[in-house]
Amino acid sequence: HCQCAASLKAISNATQEIQTGRKEVVIAGGTESLSRAPFYLKNARYGYKAGDGVLVDSLTEAGPGGQPLSMYGYVSMGDTAENVAERFNVSREDQDRFAVQSQARCAASIENGVFKDEIVPVPIKTRKGEFMFDTDEGPRATSMEALAKLKPAFRKGGSVTAGNSCGRNDCAAAVLLMSADKAKELGVKPWARVITDALVGLDPNIMGVGPIRATRQALKQAGLTLDDIDLIELNEAFASQSVQVIRELGFDMSKTNVNGGAIGLGHPVGATGARLMTTLLHELRKRKGRYGLVTLCIGGGQGMATIVEALY
Repeated sequence: HCQCAASLKAISNATQEIQTGRKEVVIAGGTESLSRAPFYLKNARYGYKAGDGVLVDSLTEAGPGGQPLSMYGYVSMGDTAENVAERFNVSREDQDRFAVQSQARCAASIENGVFKDEIVPVPIKTRKGEFMFDTDEGPRATSMEALAKLKPAFRKGGSVTAGNSCGRNDCAAAVLLMSADKAKELGVKPWARVITDALVGLDPNIMGVGPIRATRQALKQAGLTLDDIDLIELNEAFASQSVQVIRELGFDMSKTNVNGGAIGLGHPVGATGARLMTTLLHELRKRKGRYGLVTLCIGGGQGMATIVEALY
């Protein structure tokens, strides 16, 4: 169960399939269409004898949770973000400032064509004709003043708002993996190799800090330190958890989410891991860096981190 990191876990599974000799070539990734997420009609399978039926939004009650209900009860993702903000003293101002930076970096990256090499344009037919969809829709120009006007989205008196949380998006992303021998046989020059990955568990109530333990575990397995990492892609599920992860691990913001993150681009749950990896690999090559890190929190109480080494 790795909802938020599903496509990053797919990359991990593909790596293991190749390492064990079971496969030579694997396409790994994920898709998501949150715009088509359904509503559920509870207890309707055998019909209602009398009374009202209640529609339940699958994005909230049946969304990326997965914690054992008998142990933890139902905890919404927004509540976990509030829990992190409260427990680790991440202020509303801290969250809004981070959100403004994310949006600004996304906007600048789009303006400068940074994502063009990693986006596959899709032809869209409408009543007015056909156009090529080739630009992310999520980023919004904003400011500290504008964000300060937003009301808490999940808890009365809280600090987590729609403006300092990730957007809900549609996306598909994938990467191609193969063994070194197969790449040589096909004349394919690889961009990078997977060094290691780590998947950890933690209290679902503060799932947002999962990347802390996962990153430390991955670095230990790789025999590296944070100073060795040239570029970091941290999924920004919420500003509260992003700020705490960055603080606790001491991430250098000059090499963390340099083109913005999920608060601007959005978090298409099933595709995010592969999207982060794609963005990391492209930027790592542009900077001629060596090691890159992708890390995410996972609804239900997990965290995942993957370290790659660029090849030139």
